[in-house]
Amino acid sequence: MRPSPAMPSATASADALLFDLGGVVIQIDFARAIQAWATAGGVPASQVHARFALDAGYEAHERGEMESAAYCAHLRQTLGLDLADEHLLSGWNQIFVGEVPEVGGLLTMLARSHPLYAFSNTNVAHRRFWQVRYAGILEAFSQIFCSCDLGTRKPSPAAFLEVARRIEMAPGRIIFFDDHPDNVRGAREAGLRAHEVHCAGDIRAALRLEGVVCAC
Repeated sequence: MRPSPAMPSATASADALLFDLGGVVIQIDFARAIQAWATAGGVPASQVHARFALDAGYEAHERGEMESAAYCAHLRQTLGLDLADEHLLSGWNQIFVGEVPEVGGLLTMLARSHPLYAFSNTNVAHRRFWQVRYAGILEAFSQIFCSCDLGTRKPSPAAFLEVARRIEMAPGRIIFFDDHPDNVRGAREAGLRAHEVHCAGDIRAALRLEGVVCAC
């Protein structure tokens, strides 16, 4: 990851920009994992879809409270599939589709004037995958905060306050971008200036609302 650029002056509209990864920087599609598991298990994708849920086990995995092997066991039980860990994890990583169009160039431009950070609800297995596959676009970030390291996840306001503490900036000086309304609400409760975005155009529009000047 790139070193932090010089901090903006006290009169700048924001001291840092904080981005979600999945859905904002990297395209994700859970249906791809469901299809991969169904194919490996020889069952209809509709059966796996009906049983898969972002449940308590999923959230515990993202908080680092459950290791990959334990989560794979959880998946075997909930999905009703007798698949080895390697097949479950391989299918799990299929959710990553590619970079969100135009966001890479936008991040490069923004990094010239603001320190950029990312905050992702993620698990160790996913992090191992995306930090290599998307190393190029992730270089724009001074630091990436992962829920599995923090022990807390979005949309908890406490999670955002912890990120602000680690960045060493007041929450109100951080602009946050996420594609999930619940995460945007949680960030706002913590005092961050948060915006729901789904594409590069949404990010640009939010920056204009915040008075952030960017030649992008």
